[in-house]
Amino acid sequence: MKIIYQILILSFLIFKNIYGNVVSESSPKVALKGIDFTITFNGKFSDDDVYKLETDAKSLSPSKKTEDKLIFNNIALNQIGQSTLILEKNKLEIYKLKKLAIYPWVSTLPPIIAIILAFLTRSIVPSIFIAIWFGSWAVNGMTFNVVFTGLLDTFNVFILNTILDRDHAIIALFSLMLGGMVGIIYRNGGMHGIIQLLIKKANTPKKAQISIWFFGLIIFFDDYSNTLIVGNTSRLLCDRLGISREKLAYLVDSTSAPVATIAVITTWIGFQISIISDSIENISGITESAYLLFINSIAYSFYPFLALFLVGLVVFTGKDFGPMVNAEKKARKNKQIKNTKHNNSEELMVKENIPYKAINAILPISILIVSMFYFIFTSGQGDTIKDILGSSDTFSALMHSTLLSAFSAAVLSIGQRLLTIDETFEAWYGGVKFMMMGLLVLVLAWALADISKELHTADYIVSILGDKIPIQILPMVVFIIAAITAFGSGSSWGVMAILMPLVIPLCWAVMENYGGPNPENIHILYSTIACVLTGAVWADHCSPISDTTILTSMASGCDLMNHVKTQMPYALIAGFIGLFLGTIPAGFGVPWWILLGLGFILLFIIVNKYGISTDINDK
Repeated sequence: MKIIYQILILSFLIFKNIYGNVVSESSPKVALKGIDFTITFNGKFSDDDVYKLETDAKSLSPSKKTEDKLIFNNIALNQIGQSTLILEKNKLEIYKLKKLAIYPWVSTLPPIIAIILAFLTRSIVPSIFIAIWFGSWAVNGMTFNVVFTGLLDTFNVFILNTILDRDHAIIALFSLMLGGMVGIIYRNGGMHGIIQLLIKKANTPKKAQISIWFFGLIIFFDDYSNTLIVGNTSRLLCDRLGISREKLAYLVDSTSAPVATIAVITTWIGFQISIISDSIENISGITESAYLLFINSIAYSFYPFLALFLVGLVVFTGKDFGPMVNAEKKARKNKQIKNTKHNNSEELMVKENIPYKAINAILPISILIVSMFYFIFTSGQGDTIKDILGSSDTFSALMHSTLLSAFSAAVLSIGQRLLTIDETFEAWYGGVKFMMMGLLVLVLAWALADISKELHTADYIVSILGDKIPIQILPMVVFIIAAITAFGSGSSWGVMAILMPLVIPLCWAVMENYGGPNPENIHILYSTIACVLTGAVWADHCSPISDTTILTSMASGCDLMNHVKTQMPYALIAGFIGLFLGTIPAGFGVPWWILLGLGFILLFIIVNKYGISTDINDK
């Protein structure tokens, strides 16, 4: 009997040891063959116990161990299909999980499918949707049985999660509220008042384009705000003077993100500092702060400087390239743009028999800009601009400022008896409806970016490069990776969040292979950080699924694919010069200011020699 009791007690202790604690895990739903990933186990773990993770290839020890977490890094599956992973405690199994592995190249297919279909069909919504469906199918195993499951997950997982994301929801509400404000100031005659005011000075296509370019430079604090404000306020002026919607979209798009990337007080900087800070947290050799690294990297952001300079050259010389030439000449002849179904929408028509007062548009727009600065700085904490911007809630600032601007537009309309309460609401709703199609595309683009993240597309792109990259060309390689990833995912911010934690440690490791960081090669780190940002922005200007490209076409009233085709030659010119005359020579130690000056000179030569005048009177 004593032996039986001992056996029972021993069994109880073993059972308690194995199953007494509840263990859960978090890991990617799907893995790429041969590509490292991480699994985190949650539970209660003792320092006295030995934990191992058994995979199909090897036995792994925890990379990090705490009382409630076990983190296993650098896990790689070497066979396609389901693999069994077992967590052991003192050589006894305590948790078992199955992990699906797919071919790495599959991770690149969703964005490729979206791009190809968009160009072939000229229909962006079904193109992105099919790409998301394929990605969802890949996540679920790519078998015939899960085709329908992939379709369901397209809606109830990826699109739903995109909508539920707080930052995405705020951007959506920001866009809708801004559209509502624009609808009111159109209906109450405020927008027409601005046009009448501007047309006295900007009474030619050249002067108007210079004004739009300058307007884009002034609103430097946020690319979304820049796009939506400048695009919406400039449409009527462009129509009056025979400037194509394609040209307006180019002017807006090529001043919004580029100026936001190089200005030191923007909604971008807090985000940038945050991800750089997280990326250098475990690198002991970096002594500079995240803020200082970001500031030093601006000098190596060749593409934004060149893109802004190119816009200035184009508007001052009146010369264009590629499809833009025909679009501009056609607009000069017609004087009214007919290429968008929104153009004659009743929702954006001015009310009859009311005075056109510019103040009714200028005041709400001014409130938008001023309040945005106010909310950005008051939502942050600290004694320096760096600390304030780094801790500020920029997305909430966008939301609050658009709410105030829409409210002020309504008060002005009702207070002056230009519109009734019902008419004001109808005007607001009309502006909201104007934004809906673009917002739908934006949501799908976000979902596609989440698919790329789920499939570890960036990890695969980085992995195929290997770890033997020559230090001089590392920034160039990072630029290309960021560009490819952004072109396919459509989100520059998403690319920055994904790549920055990967490329900064990679850059530091490469620098150590070359004798360690020193004053002679520290510019490689600055340039690498800059190339994550600039590569993403450059690709955004070429991608039909980019969020800023979509917003631009929406705000400018331009067909999306027409905008992409007409803008691409300019983006390619500035991008290639920035890469081959900027980033690459800078990697070999040529001072950035010399390269930037040479880039400006080359752009000047190209525009004057190869640009075509869009004045229909020129022979």
